Amino acid sequence: MVYGAGTLSRLGEYVRMEGGRRVLVVTDTGIQKSGHVDRAVASLKAAGLSVAVFDGTEENPTTLHVDAGVEVGREARSDFIVGLGGGSSLDCAKGVNFILTNGGEMSDYWGTDLARKPMLPMIGVPTTAGTGSEAQSYALISDPVTHQKMACGDKKAACRLAVLDPELTRTQPRAVAALTGLDAVTHAVETSATRTRTDCSRHYSRLAWDHLESFYERAVADRQDEEARSAMLLGAHYSGIAIENSMLGAAHACANPLTAMIGLVHGKAVGVMLPHVIRFNCATGSNPYSDLDEDPKALIARIERLLRIAGIPENLASVGVDEAMVPELSRMAATQWTGKHNPRPVKKADFERLYAAAL
Repeated sequence: MVYGAGTLSRLGEYVRMEGGRRVLVVTDTGIQKSGHVDRAVASLKAAGLSVAVFDGTEENPTTLHVDAGVEVGREARSDFIVGLGGGSSLDCAKGVNFILTNGGEMSDYWGTDLARKPMLPMIGVPTTAGTGSEAQSYALISDPVTHQKMACGDKKAACRLAVLDPELTRTQPRAVAALTGLDAVTHAVETSATRTRTDCSRHYSRLAWDHLESFYERAVADRQDEEARSAMLLGAHYSGIAIENSMLGAAHACANPLTAMIGLVHGKAVGVMLPHVIRFNCATGSNPYSDLDEDPKALIARIERLLRIAGIPENLASVGVDEAMVPELSRMAATQWTGKHNPRPVKKADFERLYAAAL
């Protein structure tokens, strides 16, 4: 990981260091309009590299976005990938890498370590303090028909290098900073408690939580607050490292169906569900979140304060969910891979209770 204001200007140097010559930059139109892509391309070309840009990524990338990116990469004969943007661009870049190098379809890699051939080296450059995708070997790619999110993971898909430049997050709109920041907060909280957590993941979960909770309000209130933006970017990255070592839990399992069925933005979905999941996981008397707070009620209060700062709705009814949707939402949630790592076993009936509580 390379961290510091202005590090994007050295992107070409980093790519050459990793052996790249023909670079595919995977990004989106919003990042293109912000000027970040031009700066990245200028650095790459100054290093004598050939550059092709795919800016067709959209939120919650599907196999259609991946296929379009693969076309650009094939035509350019790319031997290196740069993912530049939020989690969607970084995930799409990894998806492109799977197909460009191993062929087939994304569903062929739904699972872990299913790519048989080497993959292209990749650098991740996040422009939001959110998913921490630059620290993970998984890509979340949706099926455009079923809206099922496929978690496609392979150690070969992990970035060789993450370039963390806090100057890039200055252009985030307030709403984006608030929602991506909440996603990172949820990552820190859920990874701290999973059944598959490790000493390494617990260390990074706590480190992430300390950065994120301390600076969230300042970062949302003032985009020019460099100290706050820097802390949030590092916190999100630390959360990503924790995910890579421990996975996530039931809040994410609940969130994905909300995004698929009613189009609820991911940050809102995980945010509104997180307090209910914490109560559920602590209902037996144990506190799997003790690394963050010895008192679960105090932890929930701290999280609910962040939700209020972000303007996240207090219940699902206010975003269009009704009781009739609960059975299907619960059915979908029970199939999500993240639920398998929740500290307390969670089945369809449990998801029904969680959604009902959140209504």
